[in-house]
Amino acid sequence: MEGVRLTVLVGQYAQKAYLHESKSTLTETVKSAHEYLPRYFPLPHPSPRNNIWQAKNPWFTDEILPLFLQGVANLL
Repeated sequence: MEGVRLTVLVGQYAQKAYLHESKSTLTETVKSAHEYLPRYFPLPHPSPRNNIWQAKNPWFTDEILPLFLQGVANLL
């Protein structure tokens, strides 16, 4: 596809497929999201199990989500 400015990688499988130099865990990869910009943005999968992950990783809501929302807003 032409004109794609950002690819959102949702979940570990997508991250492993596209980020050849991803971190060893999903948590580390998502925490390092800024390293993959501006081409990719890794996010955890939005499943019910994700609630447990988010509770254990409050930095996601505080740091990563605002970065993602700002990036998408800039593209629009």
